[in-house]
Amino acid sequence: MSVKIKVSLEFGVSDSALEDAMAEFDELTVEGLLREILDKAIACDEITTKVEDGPNTLEEYDQLTSSS
Repeated sequence: MSVKIKVSLEFGVSDSALEDAMAEFDELTVEGLLREILDKAIACDEITTKVEDGPNTLEEYDQLTSSS
């Protein structure tokens, strides 16, 4: 039997760490990063991630930091 677990997760990350991680992997998103972390930690059948607030891509991060 499989079960579905839905969680809400909020985390903080330094500007340079987020930018470095996203720049290292082409087209990496925060959603994709979370899927990879969870899948490696626990063999999941299905992982759905969604960024509800904050930058999800390097381009969104750049727009956010340039407008500050």
